Order: sequence, then structure tokens, then C-alpha cells
Amino acid sequence: MTGGDSNVLRVIVLGSTGSIGRQTIEVAQHLNELHGRGESSRRIEVVGLSAGANGELLASQARELGVKFLGLCDASATFEAPAGAKVFRGADAAEQLVRSVDADMVVGAIVGSAGLPATLAAIERGMDIALANKETLVAAGALVIPMAREKGVRLLPVDSEHSAVWQCLPEDHCPPCQALGAIGRILLTASGGPFRTWSKEAIESATVEQALAHPTWSMGAKVTVDSASLTNKALEVIEAHWLFGVPGERIDVMVHPQSIVHSLVEFVDGSIVAQLGAPDMRTPIQLALTWPERAGGCSDRVDWSTLSALDFEPPDLDRFPALGLAYEAIEAGGVAGAILNAANERAVEAFLAGEIPFGEVSGLTGSAVRSLVARGEGEAPSLEQIMAADAEGRRFVEASLRPARAVAGSLKGR
Repeated sequence: MTGGDSNVLRVIVLGSTGSIGRQTIEVAQHLNELHGRGESSRRIEVVGLSAGANGELLASQARELGVKFLGLCDASATFEAPAGAKVFRGADAAEQLVRSVDADMVVGAIVGSAGLPATLAAIERGMDIALANKETLVAAGALVIPMAREKGVRLLPVDSEHSAVWQCLPEDHCPPCQALGAIGRILLTASGGPFRTWSKEAIESATVEQALAHPTWSMGAKVTVDSASLTNKALEVIEAHWLFGVPGERIDVMVHPQSIVHSLVEFVDGSIVAQLGAPDMRTPIQLALTWPERAGGCSDRVDWSTLSALDFEPPDLDRFPALGLAYEAIEAGGVAGAILNAANERAVEAFLAGEIPFGEVSGLTGSAVRSLVARGEGEAPSLEQIMAADAEGRRFVEASLRPARAVAGSLKGR
């Protein structure tokens, strides 16, 4: 869906009050300052914002940006909307927003599978997607990718690793890519999280506070916990599989604690191209908003005088078993990704609530995948099948939590 002025990009930001959403607004304001000084050809017009429950911040953003169309998923939340604003409420608020407001691009920054319906609605309407919501492709890549190709919609990755892979490819390759025969391997880097050097026993009993103490990136609680277990990297492997049309056996992960090299692409002739930069999400966000052009950035820069080494090591699947689930899900196909994602979301909720130890997050997720997934499911699932699998994954974890709650309750009563 193209606006009348090619120099104006009309954008809807889904998840505007979260970490990526807030940084997207910062980047948009920066680009508009450049545009005002004649240093960028593109002006960003934010035409819609949605949030989960933080209505107060949503209203503040809307007033600051002059946005008149808002979505708030928590129907019970009270907030004072700007005068004249149209507010969509309820679980489908983001989808209603996308279906009702004309835009050129949707920034998908809602955490978890909740962002899937709105993303599909945007694709149906022909809007490009700046994709920060990796769960969309993990759960429904078999549905999203063919639809995006049919509609001519570009999926511009905002994850730093996938943006890096994209930047390593020839200029005319924009996701979703068809299978690229020139790619030998994709190597996604991982910081290793707060537990990179910890023993298996220490990791399994880690506290919420310890899991949230990421050494490099500033992210929301769910993504930070996933990073600590390398589940986040498992989701990124599946996302790379869909974005770049590369099979799982040609996607590897390397632990790189400095988080300067964001990903590498090894071509079939042995050449390797890498993308480097400071660990700052504003860089991939800005590229998605300005592509195919580049503009002066507002992100941090690498201080090469402080770097003495760039270290790489293979991940330890014994200490971080969640990473292996990515390859199991890719091999199984069907709704495997949806089950993996949903089970992990529910397990992380339980961990953050103090119901299970950290080690159980990966354990419960793996059990759900292996118990509920039939190998070689083959056929691309429908949205209804994906949502049913999502619910099934959550029920599996919930049922597994009941005995733990009973034990905890009996101990508490002594």
C-alpha cells in the first residue's frame, strides 16, 4: 500500500510502549530531524500505535507524535486518550488498527504469538513489515512467507542478527528470499547471555534477577530470559530458515560475547561476509525504515580503541539444550514451531512468577515439542491449526505446572 508522497513513509507501530517500539519512535524522530535539515530524503509519519496494557505511555506517545489511531489490548485499562483519537480495544485491538488505518509499513514489535493476527492483516493489505516479532515466523512461517510473496510484501528484519544477514546479501535480495544457492551457511551470533560461563547446575537453579541481568543488550523481560537460555537463538534459527529460504542444517550459531559481529554469511566459494556494529537496536530499526537508502544514524558507534579481541566459540548444547529444539522444529515442520513458541512463552511466564526454576523452562518446552509434535507433518498448517497448536502447547505446560504448585503449596503450609 503506497502513499501519495513517495518521500513520506506512513508507519503503524505495534507494541509501541515496549523496548523496540520506543526505540522505533526515537529513530523516526531522528530521521525526521534529518529530513528537516535536508540530510534524509524520507520523512516518517507515524499513523497508528498499539500497546498491550500501558495506556498512559501510549497516550503520551500519541500526543507527542500527533497520532489519532490507537490500539490497546487490555480492554480494562483506563487512560485519557488524546482529543479526537480513535481507540480500538480488546485482544484484537492491534489487528483492528491495521485493518482500519492506511499505512505503508507496520513495525511488528509485539512480543510473542499475540502479534500474528495483526501481521497477517498487514500482509493482506499489502503493507511492508519491519519484523521484530520473531514469533510470527516461528509459529506461522509456512503461512506468512507464501502470503508475503503472493502480495509482494517485504519482510524487513529488525532483529540485529537477521538484519545482519540481510546486509551481507547482494543488494537486490530482500526477504522473504527464495532459496539462495550461493549461500553455504548462515552463522548467527549469540552473546551467550548472563550464564555463558556458568555450570549446568548453576544455570538450572538461576534466579529471575540473575536471568534478567543481560551483559550486553537492554530488552524486555521475556526476551531477556529467552536470551539467557539461548531459546531466543533457537527462535532466530527458525526465523532465519523462513526469511532466507535456507534449510536448518545450513544455519549455525556461534557464541560471540562482544556482540560486535551480528551475523556472518559463508558463501559456497568459501568467502565470508560479516556485518559488524555496536549492540544497538536502533541500527537495524533505522535500516528497515530507510531501505534501500541509508541515512546518518542515531545509534552508538564501535570504539575500536577499546577492543582487543573478537571471540567466538560453539554453543554448549548440554548446558543450553533449548537451542537444539530449533532444528527439531524445522525438521518436523507443520505446527512444531507454534508448539515450541507457545510452550516456551508459558514456561517463561511461570519462571518469572517464581513457579519453576530456570532449568525447567527449557525442559518443559522440549517436553511439549516432543510429546505433541508428529514428525514430518509436511503440509503447511492453516491459521486455525496454528492457533490450536498454540493453545495445546500452553495447556501442556500448564498441566505440567500443577504438580509443582501442589508440592509448593504443601511445603508452604508446614
